[in-house]
Amino acid sequence: MRRTEIKRSREYTVQPIRAERAVKSYICPGCSGEILPGTAHVAVWQADSIMSDDSALADRRHWHNHCWKVA
Repeated sequence: MRRTEIKRSREYTVQPIRAERAVKSYICPGCSGEILPGTAHVAVWQADSIMSDDSALADRRHWHNHCWKVA
């Protein structure tokens, strides 16, 4: 269920990560809190990057669902 969203005049690709697929810890850039394994969240990367798609994907960040909604 990958989708495209526009925030702050930029286009982002948003990939939901289901709890059972979340196997690593991440630090959410929205709140600086830890996203623990087993926590549903979203991976987000810039869709309108002037760099290559591979580069944009490599720069993706993992966000808590709520933090991304209010960002």
